[in-house]
Amino acid sequence: QVQLVESGGGLVQAGGSLRLSCAASGPSFSSYATGWFRQAPGKEREFVASISWDGVNTYYADSVKGRFTISRDNAKNTVYLQMNRLKLEDTGVYVCNAERLIFSYWGQGTQVTVSS
Repeated sequence: QVQLVESGGGLVQAGGSLRLSCAASGPSFSSYATGWFRQAPGKEREFVASISWDGVNTYYADSVKGRFTISRDNAKNTVYLQMNRLKLEDTGVYVCNAERLIFSYWGQGTQVTVSS
């Protein structure tokens, strides 16, 4: 079983930056595709970005393309989300997900609040 712990959230002004981390424990994390999702108050959880197990392929929601970068360090069992030029609408709880075959794991999330 894979356990995921997110960190790096906080309060930031619009236009600022944050880097989120998703630290994993458990076997074979490096073989899992990993993604970030977010949920704003009163809204559905939405996809933000994902990265293949080897880091070769990355995917982004249109709303964050060009501002966010997902990366991973399999030696450290950690996936990152660099968020630049943050907007008010980026506010939400950011949750890490790891998937492989029929297995899917979620972290507890980290709060990101963007203020004007």
